[in-house]
Amino acid sequence: MPLRRPLVLASTSPHRRGLLSRLGIPFEAEAPGVDEEAVKARGLPPPALVEALSRAKAEALAPRHPGALLVGSDQVVVLGERVLGKPGTRDGAVAQLMGLQGRSHELHTGVAVHEPATGRTMYDVAVHRLTMRPLGREAIRRYVERDLPLDCAGAYKIEGLGISLFSAVAGEDDTAIVGLPLIRLVTLLGHFGVDPLDP
Repeated sequence: MPLRRPLVLASTSPHRRGLLSRLGIPFEAEAPGVDEEAVKARGLPPPALVEALSRAKAEALAPRHPGALLVGSDQVVVLGERVLGKPGTRDGAVAQLMGLQGRSHELHTGVAVHEPATGRTMYDVAVHRLTMRPLGREAIRRYVERDLPLDCAGAYKIEGLGISLFSAVAGEDDTAIVGLPLIRLVTLLGHFGVDPLDP
């Protein structure tokens, strides 16, 4: 499908690339180089944090792609008042999942589209409520060894074996759980004149 402007995904995540490819729109993927820890250090509440991260990623590529449409996305896992990041280690993943097991938490997945030519950025967020079934430490440890969710907020890969951890998932767009809310992205792209169904 021809595009007047290139589309650039501000991510090197294979999961986000795979999701975006489902729309059949040609795109490039590039690391945004955003200091996520600096954004998190601002102490923003979860909804504002996921928006700030998504916008920062999309807008970071503007100097390198002034004629493109830029897509940024990020996720935060919220348990009560706590925001859970990427565990980084097996022990960290087990600890996160032990805290989540038997409880419900929210997953906020933001998506932003930035148009450098006009400076316009549009944003939306999908929120899912996930309930993890009660599990013992040994079952959680086995899951972590098999799926290695060390770079995933919340320490699970729901697109893989991680689905077996849950008793319920409530939300409107399952692609958001994997990392890029396609339903919301299609709506945002429409505001910039891009529709996957156009010839």
